[in-house]
Formats: sequence, structure tokens, C-alpha cells
Amino acid sequence: MNSVKTYTLFTDHDVYLFKEGRHYKLYGKFGAHSVEKDGIQGVYFSVWAPHAKKVSVIGNFNNWNHKDHILFPRWDGSGIWEGFIEGLTWGTLYKYAIETARGEILEKSDPYALSWEQNIQAASLVSTTWYEWNDAGWMEKRWKKNSLKAPLSVYEMHLGSWIRDKDAPERFLNYRDIAQKLIPYIKEMEFTHVEFMPVMEYPYDPSWGYQITGFYAATSRFGSPQDLMFLIDELHQNDIGVILDWVPSHFPGDANGLHRFDGTHLYEHEDPRKGFHPDWKSYIFNYGRNEVKSFLISNAMFWLDRYHADGLRVDAVTSMLHLDYSRNEGEWEPNIYGGNVNLEAKTFLEEFNTAVYKEFGDHIITIAEESSDFPMLTKPVHDGGVGFGMKWMMGWMHDTLDYFKEDFNNRKFHHHKLTFASMYMYNENYMMPLSHDEVVHGKASLIYKMIGDEWQKFANLRTLYVYMFTHPGAKLLFMGDEFGQTSEWNFTRSLDWHLLEYPVHKGLQTLVKELNHLYRTESALYENQFEKAGFEWVEADDLENSIYVYVRKGKKRDDVCMVILNLAPRVLDYKIGTHTGTHWDVVLNSDDMEYGGSGVNPEILEEKYEEWRGYQKTITIKLPPLAGVILKQKKDKKYKLHRIKHKR
Repeated sequence: MNSVKTYTLFTDHDVYLFKEGRHYKLYGKFGAHSVEKDGIQGVYFSVWAPHAKKVSVIGNFNNWNHKDHILFPRWDGSGIWEGFIEGLTWGTLYKYAIETARGEILEKSDPYALSWEQNIQAASLVSTTWYEWNDAGWMEKRWKKNSLKAPLSVYEMHLGSWIRDKDAPERFLNYRDIAQKLIPYIKEMEFTHVEFMPVMEYPYDPSWGYQITGFYAATSRFGSPQDLMFLIDELHQNDIGVILDWVPSHFPGDANGLHRFDGTHLYEHEDPRKGFHPDWKSYIFNYGRNEVKSFLISNAMFWLDRYHADGLRVDAVTSMLHLDYSRNEGEWEPNIYGGNVNLEAKTFLEEFNTAVYKEFGDHIITIAEESSDFPMLTKPVHDGGVGFGMKWMMGWMHDTLDYFKEDFNNRKFHHHKLTFASMYMYNENYMMPLSHDEVVHGKASLIYKMIGDEWQKFANLRTLYVYMFTHPGAKLLFMGDEFGQTSEWNFTRSLDWHLLEYPVHKGLQTLVKELNHLYRTESALYENQFEKAGFEWVEADDLENSIYVYVRKGKKRDDVCMVILNLAPRVLDYKIGTHTGTHWDVVLNSDDMEYGGSGVNPEILEEKYEEWRGYQKTITIKLPPLAGVILKQKKDKKYKLHRIKHKR
């Protein structure tokens, strides 16, 4: 006798939108929901398995027997199976037993489950996202914090390896434990946002979360959904935004997951040239299937809605947009126009961006991790763009790191690697990343990418950070890089926080703190960060001296900062052209002893009214070795020159 009763949460309109690819709140329909039928409490289950012969609910409540609780297929041909089981409650373990057309029985976890077990069985849990939020103040004003006209400095982190319990280093900290340690640190360092590498459920730790099986489940490695909500809530109450890594690009072939969900290629593209990823041995979503688009866009909405995320950084966009990504000739099929663009994926991304910005407006941001020169990624969809808010500036990252690896004598031959970004930096809204991908797999930590002896390595990295934080665009820095983690990132253990006992590491951390403060408080560094009016080269071609000089400009005429990078290990008196009537203060010197530098003072030695390379005036400044210096234009000529220090 079947113990399932008829019940539905779907209206005809829900089904219509789902089949059209335009239902963006499926998490309120699919999955396991605690409901009441005829005065009896229980759980409603619903799952999409259009090619199944039979679908039943199995769990700890029926000894995993697939014959007792058989769901009902809807009459409308939608492929949805549903039903009500009385007496079940939160915490119940369950899976779907799906009988395929060939008679196989596949035991699948619920694609819409809110929690999963952490074991081989990977059963779903009947759970809830109910939580009493206390971040109303943040939610009302966050549009200001997420604006393109606001400073946006992101601390990228992996929750499992940021910090661990010293007494039990093999154990993960709970989301709530992390909150107690993370929030004071982010506030001290003055980052505006944190970005969490995927917090969705995943089976394989070495994937770092990028091989997701439970797209709607907060990984139970670190606690419950409410524990993650507590972490985000606490961050918001402390004026810290939260960006989540989101992976709509692929999924693993895990037996419990989406692969061959009902015995067919339901979520993945059937053609392996479009449906299998050769690098990651994973499966690519079928972006041309409307129900899959509804699943994915609903998933994006879910994290923005239920978890109050302020943004989604979309992983592996390049692999989505290019049919020939990581494929040799003959291993991919051109689109209908003979090109290599995956038109279905492009349409999906346009619809995703349109949907989330329509729902949340400028309160949220979407960010593309995209390494090619695919055009108009951050332009509005109605203007022919893909609609992202920002894009990672991968070219800047690679050029910059390549330059800083060069021997000092060779830098003049690579001088324009640091100026090349100015040729395209306003083509898109760029975020400048120094991400986790650059400090793994034998690539070395950032500090050991730098050339020279120990002093030179730290001086190089300090100067790189000055360049990064004063360059147009938002910022992203991976955890550990702020204090010069010496080993490559290892996801199995905590960062080497003990390094802060050494002055050079503590000094580097202090510099990053000061740069974040300057970026947040000097409007010239952020107001026009995506506008051409915000940047001007003063000296871009002095390759013999390895000197770069540029200015950043705010909205007001006299709101100007000048940046000087001396990328050679010697002290130099250097002449710079400026405009008539301008006078300058030194506000930061990366060679300051407080930051681990040699302590050479960047003194302005002389000011002259003389024509110099198109300018009517010059200043001569003593430049410290391997250092970045930031000057601020001052309003009053009589104001005494001094170094402005941020007091805490």
C-alpha cells in the first residue's frame, strides 16, 4: 500500500514558467517542505524526473525501502513527481529512488535539498531556511556599499583553511566560530567585503567546493543553514558585504548528484562536445533546456534571497561561453553561425543577470570570472551586453605578476606590461584579482613570485600592492597574501598566522591595512574608478629608470592623488611635471620602516615653475628604493608638508 497522499504546491502558472525557463523561485516549490494536510503535519516532496518509470522517497523513516512511498507524476506532462508523507519532520534523512526506463534504481539526493549529510551516502535532510535576521540596517543601505562609485575591496577566503582550532587542527570550525574570529579581523584590515569560495554542498574536499552536488544546500562541514546565516548576518551588522562564489558552469559525476539524474542526460548536455568538461572531468549544464535554466536562475535567486548575499562571483565563465574551451580541433562543434561562442550559455547568462538585477536592483552585484576578451560582459543586456556588474581583470593580474618576476636589469624590456592595462581598463567594469588560483599547484605564494633577496621580495610585494590599490577598479586579495604567506595555499590546514611574529610579515599586513584605509577614504581612488576622467598618466615610458607616475582624480577638481612607483632597488631624485598651482603632501610610502621598509623618506626636494614635458611646473622628489609613494594634492600652498598617518 502506498503511504503517499496527493498534494501540490505547483499552480498551472508555476508549471508553465518552469517549462518556459522563466520560473525563478523554484526553491519555494521543489524539494522537501514542511506542510499540513487535513490537519496533519508532514512533508511535501517534489522532484523533476521526466523520464523515470517510478520515483519513491526512501529514508531513515522507511528503512530505505523504495516500494512504500511512491510519488505521483503530475498529469500535465511536466515530468514533476510529488506527494505528501505524514508524520515526517525536520531532520528526516531521505533520498529519491528513481527507476529508470531501463529498470535501474538510482538513489539520488534531492537537487533542492537545504542540507546534506557529510558521508558517502550523502542523504538529504528535511530542513528549513527560517532565520530571524538582524541586518535590516545593512540591507536598506547596501546599495551604497555595492555601488560602482564606492570603494570595493574584497577579502577572498576558503572557510575550511582560513583558521582552525590550534588544539584540534584536523577539525573544521563552525560558521559561528568563524564569525567570532573573522569579523574583528576584517574590520581591523578595513576590507569592505568578504568573498567565500563555494559554500554550497560538495563531496570532494580537494575540489575546494567548485564541484557542487547540493546547489541549494549550505555545506554541513561548518554547520547548519542557520549557522551560515548567522555568519552573514553578523558580517552585515558590522558593515561588511558578502559575495558568494557560484558555479553554474559544471557539476561532478557523483552518483548522488545531478549526473544521469533520471537515467538520462537531464541536467547535462547529451553531446559530450558540449556536455563534458575534459579538464575537470565534470559535466556541463544544458543551457538550452528551459527547465535547467529555471533550476540555475532560481539557485542564484535563492542565495541572494534566503541568505542575503550581496553578490555572486560566477565561476568559469570563459568555459561557459566558448565551445572550444580546452578542446582541440575536431573536439567541438561550431554554433549555427560557424563561431565558437556557446550561444545558449550566453543567453542563459543574459537571462540570469536580467533576472537578479530586476529582483534586487543595484543592491547586489554579479561578477564574472572570465579570462578572454569576450566583449561587453559588463554592459547592460538591453544595450547588447551580457549584463554583469563587474569582470575579473585577468590580463592585468597575469601581466603584473609576470613583470614582478623579472630581474631588475630586465624590467626595462617588460616596462609596458604595467602600462598595457590602461589601453583597455575602461572597456569593462573591472575587479583586480590576486586570487587563490595564483598560489596553488606549484605556482608559488605571492611573496615567492617576487624577484630578489628577502628584503627585495617584500619591497616588491609592497610596491605591487600600492600599484593594485591605486589602479582603477575594485580589488580582490586572497587570504594570507595580506601578510605574505610563504607556502602555497593548502586547503587541508590553517594559514600560517605565526608568521605575523616576524616584522616583515607584520609590516606587510600593516601596509595592506593602510592601503585599504586610503582606498576607502580618499575619494580620488574610487569615485571615478570606472570612468576615464579618473586616471591620467604623468610618466608611462621611463623604462630606463623603471619609474611609473600617474594621477587618480575624484569628482572635485582639486581631489587628486599622485602615485609614483620606483621599481628599481636604488634611491633616486626624480623630476615630475605637475600643473601650475598644485602642491603636494606625501600620504603613504611603502618603504616606511613601519611596513618593513628601509625607512628612506620620500622628501619633496624642490618645486619649480618650469615647462617640463607638457606641464608648467615640476617637483623633484627623493624616491625610496623599490617603493610606491602616494601624494595628495593639497589646497593651501602654505600648508606645511608632512606625512599623514592614519591614527587608530
